Amino acid sequence: MNELDESFAASSDSKQGKAPLPALGLLDAVAIIVGIVIGVGIFQTPSLVAANVNNSGMALGLWFLGGVISFVGALCFAELATAYPHPGGSYYYLQRAFGSWISFLFAWSRLTVVQTGSIALLAFVFGDYTAQIWGFGNRSSSIYACVAIVVLTGLNIAGITQGKWTQNWLTAIKILGLILVTIVGLGLAFRFTPAQATSIEPSSNDLNLGLGLVFVLLSYGGWNEAAFISADLKNAQRNMVRSLMWSIGIITAIYLLINLAYIQGLGIAGMEASKAVAADLMRRAFGEPGAAFISSLIAISALGALNATIFTGGRSSYALGRDFPLFSFLGGLGNRTNTPINAYIVQGTFALGLVILGTLTRKGFESMVDYTAPVFWFFFLLSGLSLIVLRIREKAVDRAFRVPFYPITPILFCMTCAYLLYSSLAYTGVGSLFGVGVVLTGIPLLFISSRR
Repeated sequence: MNELDESFAASSDSKQGKAPLPALGLLDAVAIIVGIVIGVGIFQTPSLVAANVNNSGMALGLWFLGGVISFVGALCFAELATAYPHPGGSYYYLQRAFGSWISFLFAWSRLTVVQTGSIALLAFVFGDYTAQIWGFGNRSSSIYACVAIVVLTGLNIAGITQGKWTQNWLTAIKILGLILVTIVGLGLAFRFTPAQATSIEPSSNDLNLGLGLVFVLLSYGGWNEAAFISADLKNAQRNMVRSLMWSIGIITAIYLLINLAYIQGLGIAGMEASKAVAADLMRRAFGEPGAAFISSLIAISALGALNATIFTGGRSSYALGRDFPLFSFLGGLGNRTNTPINAYIVQGTFALGLVILGTLTRKGFESMVDYTAPVFWFFFLLSGLSLIVLRIREKAVDRAFRVPFYPITPILFCMTCAYLLYSSLAYTGVGSLFGVGVVLTGIPLLFISSRR
């Protein structure tokens, strides 16, 4: 163990201050995971997937494969989360597997790039669709985005109960709305003949299943945030596995049904030609009121994912503050709220700054995707590798759940992450390099902190 690791070898459990009290049940955990994953991707990526396949069977096959890959990854995280329950989630696994410098850069990346970038991205989507319903000027979208971040950060600061019930209601509304869209899409199959549903000619017959899978997995991303609620979860060793399995199952079923509805209502060629498949589907069924309805649903969906992302984001910053003196102000919990207040405030401030940056570039959503993707997949890959490292190094640790078919399962997961890391660097713009550069600025801060 090197000098830096020795400086921070003591876990946060042994430091002054209290740890979060378990306050989340199985249903709460499922609502958080589903709320994060079913954000806005399912309303945007199906047309991109359709453009890279030759028929509807291939499209549905990719969405099913995305669920299988997510299930494999969830198995890996279920073992880590039950063996090492900790509010820092992946931060703690990386610390044990690779040392404090990697865990520091991970927490720094979440604070400055990954989590705050995701919060800004979701806030932009909420603002864009809310402004379509009730706009009041060119900056109304950005104003809505800022208001959403401030209000939801405040709710989570007020207490875990407020945060979890907000999430439960938003997730319930979102799922009910998606079920309605599915019913409408399947209903259209009986109103239109196959020729009417597929009257639009496909723009190309190019087959690129790999690129299609990239878009599918973007829509499945976020279930790993379950690791950050392991210390907040009641009966974590049992409920963590159950929450992940239930969540992935629910998400996969919803994604398959909603894509089947798109296919039945618009046809695979119609999906490819659409820039907003859900809105076009509802417009076809109910006219402009239907399109207004789906705009409202997407706004609510983005709001639910935003709240869940804020909820879990403060956990890794809290862990950072518990382990590194330079950031000790992030490691406290409110006496009355049992929440990492300072971590939430700093996270919200960074996210507001990114909203302002995205507003100035006039490409808010796209800029945030470029900014976050490579950093996210790099640390996701390291999290998968940490399972293998910890299995070898810490054989005596009690593992209530073990990944089936080890080591094949985590190796497959890591290979997927490596491919998506490559893809995110190959297909994104300058923003990806900017995000990587921001993470690297954490290196001098790491050495400053190690000398305090």
